[in-house]
Amino acid sequence: MVEYRRPKITGGSYFFTVNCAERRGNRTLTENIDLLRQSFSKVKRSHPFSIDAIVVLPEHLHCIFTLPHGDADFKTRWALIKAGFSRALPATERRSSSRINRGERGIWQRRYWEHLLRDEVDFERHVEYIHWNPVKHGWVEQVKAWPYSSFHDYVRKGLCPEDWASEPSSGVCGGE
Repeated sequence: MVEYRRPKITGGSYFFTVNCAERRGNRTLTENIDLLRQSFSKVKRSHPFSIDAIVVLPEHLHCIFTLPHGDADFKTRWALIKAGFSRALPATERRSSSRINRGERGIWQRRYWEHLLRDEVDFERHVEYIHWNPVKHGWVEQVKAWPYSSFHDYVRKGLCPEDWASEPSSGVCGGE
């Protein structure tokens, strides 16, 4: 099997896209948002990290993690988050024969997309992408209408106006 090379910068900030195995017609994440939140919270207690921005859509999520200084292990965190969430759900999903043979659930795609954020501009661009994503996918017409987003925390902290973004490049939201 190919060994993927991932950048490992201790204390770094990373953008992630994590998908459910079944994308079409799947609402697993939003229908079980409390279980997903519990899984994140449990992992954060045992393996600290900060969530700088997040959006949970029905079948995928995007987020930015910042890891503690001296720590570059996002792989373990994702494995624990995904496993904790999966264990909390009844086993009703479709599973391929390879997943059955490996004893795997069929909730998540095995891999995820990760990107080491290079600088403040890269960070802000990804925060905006995260917050704009529900509009991009047609779930809502305005960013503020999507309930499963850190956008609302950014508004409360005064980092974004509530009416931010008629388009993803309509102004910075996320910089401090």
